[in-house]
Amino acid sequence: MAGPAREELVALAAIFCGPDEWEVLSRSETDGTIFKILTKAEGLTDADVPLELVFHLPVNYPSCLPGISVNSEHLTRAQCVAAKEKLLEQAGNLLSKPMVHELVLWIQQNLRHILNQPEMGSGSGKCTFTASMTVDDGLWITLLHLDHMRAKTKYVKTVEKWASDLRLTGRLMFMGKIILILLQGDRNNIKEYLILQKTFKVDVDSSGKKCKEKMISVLFETKVQTEHKRFLAFEVKEYSSLDELQKEFETAGLKKLFSEFVLGLVK
Repeated sequence: MAGPAREELVALAAIFCGPDEWEVLSRSETDGTIFKILTKAEGLTDADVPLELVFHLPVNYPSCLPGISVNSEHLTRAQCVAAKEKLLEQAGNLLSKPMVHELVLWIQQNLRHILNQPEMGSGSGKCTFTASMTVDDGLWITLLHLDHMRAKTKYVKTVEKWASDLRLTGRLMFMGKIILILLQGDRNNIKEYLILQKTFKVDVDSSGKKCKEKMISVLFETKVQTEHKRFLAFEVKEYSSLDELQKEFETAGLKKLFSEFVLGLVK
């Protein structure tokens, strides 16, 4: 991570020094740094809305945009997604310089205006966005590997909800002890999915206590190519044999991906 980015992290830790305001969730020389900031912003009724902002700074930040996730128990998922997209737009204007504090100040000052948009409303927590598979410019595909799922029913429902909220299609695949998640959609939405996957308590440990996912790996990521199938929905599927799983990848135009990354998991 570049020097200015490291200095920014130190400054942010000093600025957000209140109880639970700042937490570093993970650091990696290859994946960058993920951290959480708890703050408040003025809502529609002049009352402060608590916000949980999760930022992922890749190793080449600030030369590239950070990953951003916005969550709040006081907002619907559609409102959180809208706030995130506005933050990413703002981040695009600040590229090449440390921007996190500026983004936090911006959302504090502008959340009310975002929520005041006619399409936001104040209804249910269901996101009303629809996925368009006719435009491929922003379409990416990512393959994830999970080591295990202890609380499988809850975990699966959570993954399905995140995929729906973020307009991602693909597959959650089970074959014996192998667990794979194939995601297709906008790259920024895939990045937000990864942030959610790594920062929320989606499973339980051996003692039954809720825990975050620490054993997930990104096997492959690329822009969707012409030979790749466009998935129309996100589905959970169980496979009884390796041949059946391989056929799923071949049908999706991902035969090479299966050979290079999936076969090795069987050994």
